[in-house]
Amino acid sequence: MRTQRQVVDYSLQKRAVLRDVHNGKIGTLEVCDASPYLKSAARFHGEPTEDRCPICRRDNLTLVHYIYGDELKQSAGQARKLSELPVLAMTLREFQVFVVEVCQSCAWNHLAEQYLLGRDALTADELDQVEAIAASAAAGRHRETGLSSHGWDARR
Repeated sequence: MRTQRQVVDYSLQKRAVLRDVHNGKIGTLEVCDASPYLKSAARFHGEPTEDRCPICRRDNLTLVHYIYGDELKQSAGQARKLSELPVLAMTLREFQVFVVEVCQSCAWNHLAEQYLLGRDALTADELDQVEAIAASAAAGRHRETGLSSHGWDARR
């Protein structure tokens, strides 16, 4: 994604945790503690990967993308599909994405990375292009439906 910035990768931390699990310093129950909400988010909003779970090796891992930011208001803290993030990145100034990997079999979970998305990273020319595309798309939808921007309010 063009607007992705301030990426923090937690793969070194993951390797350290896995090393401690395999050496017996940390029990598997300590790292396989995904909440029911996280497992549900993985099932309904997660992106499957080709990577096997490093603990049970039964299933592939699923990535869950959680979004946080002031502009999100009550949507902050929700899991979103990866395909939704570019649309949000073009409509919001800035929001944080936390990517969590989850095994739905053994409940392994680990924060994989975090990064910022949003229009703040775009140059003025890029921002003008995005706004022009959004305006033309909105105008096209209004022509197709025959409704003005207030037409849907009157039908309620």
